[in-house]
Amino acid sequence: MTATRIPGTPFVDDDALVSTSPATGEEVGRFAVASADEVAAAVERGREAQEWWDGLGFAGRRARLFRYRALIAQRMEELAALMGREGGKPTIDAVVELGGAIDHVHWAAVNARRVLRSRKVKPSRLQLEFTSRVEYQPLGVVGVIGPWNYPVFTPLGSIAYALAAGNAVVYKPSEYTPAVGQWLVDVFAEVVPEHPVLQIVHGLGDVGASLCRSRVNKIAFTGSTATGKRVMAACAESLTPVLVECGGKDAMIVDSDADLRAAADAALWGGVYNAGQTCVGIERVYVQESVADRFIAELVGAAGKLKVGDEVGPITMPSQVEIIRRHIDDAIEAGATVALGGRDAVQPPYVHPTILVDVPETSTAVTEETFGPVLVVNRVRDTDEAIERANAVSYGLGGAVFSKRKAHAIEVARRLRSGMTAINSVLSFAGTPSVPFGGVGDSGFGRVHGDDGLREFARAKSITARRARSLLPVTTFRRDPAATAKRLIKIIKLVHGR
Repeated sequence: MTATRIPGTPFVDDDALVSTSPATGEEVGRFAVASADEVAAAVERGREAQEWWDGLGFAGRRARLFRYRALIAQRMEELAALMGREGGKPTIDAVVELGGAIDHVHWAAVNARRVLRSRKVKPSRLQLEFTSRVEYQPLGVVGVIGPWNYPVFTPLGSIAYALAAGNAVVYKPSEYTPAVGQWLVDVFAEVVPEHPVLQIVHGLGDVGASLCRSRVNKIAFTGSTATGKRVMAACAESLTPVLVECGGKDAMIVDSDADLRAAADAALWGGVYNAGQTCVGIERVYVQESVADRFIAELVGAAGKLKVGDEVGPITMPSQVEIIRRHIDDAIEAGATVALGGRDAVQPPYVHPTILVDVPETSTAVTEETFGPVLVVNRVRDTDEAIERANAVSYGLGGAVFSKRKAHAIEVARRLRSGMTAINSVLSFAGTPSVPFGGVGDSGFGRVHGDDGLREFARAKSITARRARSLLPVTTFRRDPAATAKRLIKIIKLVHGR
């Protein structure tokens, strides 16, 4: 049955979701497709499980999450092999992804109490008779809709933080990587066998829509901008809050004083790692004219040595191949110079590294997310022009700056319209658990990772308590209005009038 289908394309057969390898077409696994009623039932089971999980407290949850990350680490070879069979990911790419994911689980478990514990806050200058506290309570049941390009790192960036905050989770993995998602949930059940704290529901887009409409307490979605808008529309029906991390068209700016070899190496890795299927991957490079030829020579030389099928894996989603082909064609027809690759680079299921130079800014290769191993390199007069071009697209996820002048690099990073920027590196913010991750514009909103990521999965609760009698009773009708107003005016002027 799978022989007549495009390798890697999932399909439903007798109410089972069938996952196949994008490289070979072999069947990787079959998983029962969840109905809308089954999704709703999973959420209801999660509500009871969440109360028990929250009752373990920060220390109890930390111990379980520590055990979970330890099991993943101990079984990395097994999981990496599964990621390779189902998503076509080279072993080294899988191991890099797993290292980051494991680190995030650890960080969330360690820091949840510090970030979310009940704490005193300073009282108002006009209400000194009250003490104030803020605490963060779990939301309840969080729905996570994950992507296929990073089937471990990305969902765990939401799942681990939601769990550490005391929530239960219902996870809908991408239909392209259901086996990896099932593996993550099954291993967690070994650590937490008592209750279904982390559950999984399989299927196509309609199952994700059912999860959005299941009255979960929040949806954390990662995927395309178009799908993110549909997720938001479905969640709006019940005012379910959403965290949306969508695509990107990230730019690297290369200053005239940059270490060109290091910049070219980083651009290549940022653009071609995971076959370019990275939301925060580098897709555009703006390099100053005075060093552009040297930079391009370094980049082309390094890219030409990459081994496709070994270092560069297949395109996981077959339909993406045509988008990549269209972007390359559009750039060439618009007058771009092909420095490496080009039209012949598209050899499904693989796309060979392609470097396009001097691409018009109106080309789809510049304005739309390519999601393949294609780098656009354009020359600019100066930093200001580079920033203007980098900020001209509708996306605003990540980016990078290469310059030896630290203060200058920081200023450029601040001016880039993005949620994250790396200096003299690429993607380093993704592997740093303590900093928030997320975008602006068509790249979405909300944050995972870091303190902000933990608070995304909790609701702030404010508590004020009287500790003394009010010297000037204001919030009562047992007062003299005229006299109270006169005295209150004097106090406000004394406190805030100078």
